[in-house]
Amino acid sequence: MRAWFFVLALVAAPAMAQIKVEDAWSRATPPGAKIAAGYLVVHNSGSAADRLVSVSSPAAERVETHITVREGDISRMREVKGYEIPANGMFEAKPGGAHLMFVNIKTPFKEGATIPATLKFAKAGEIKVQFRVAPLTGDMHHGH
Repeated sequence: MRAWFFVLALVAAPAMAQIKVEDAWSRATPPGAKIAAGYLVVHNSGSAADRLVSVSSPAAERVETHITVREGDISRMREVKGYEIPANGMFEAKPGGAHLMFVNIKTPFKEGATIPATLKFAKAGEIKVQFRVAPLTGDMHHGH
């Protein structure tokens, strides 16, 4: 049994090492808000593409993967079934584009706090991250 676990660990470890998550952040939410957006950068140093298939967080009822689609003068959010992370490439969720949607948040996201989440990748498995909460206005990406 131990040998099987050891082999499984050796196979899983390289995949996880190839996926790196950086700059995970969200904005503070006003009182009474039920949703919050999350942003991040995912780097894949592997020779095969991977896919972010789901996200979960104890801070929200569920976390959805969304894209922003422009239809004429109107931008609309659409839920998608995850994000492709290209081989030897990166994926960025950012304001005005792809983003994570924390739905039915349990308490307001407060500036300076961190929001735990678990990202599940098709190949790399689960990776735990902390989203830093930036001010309600502004962009955390440019603030550090």
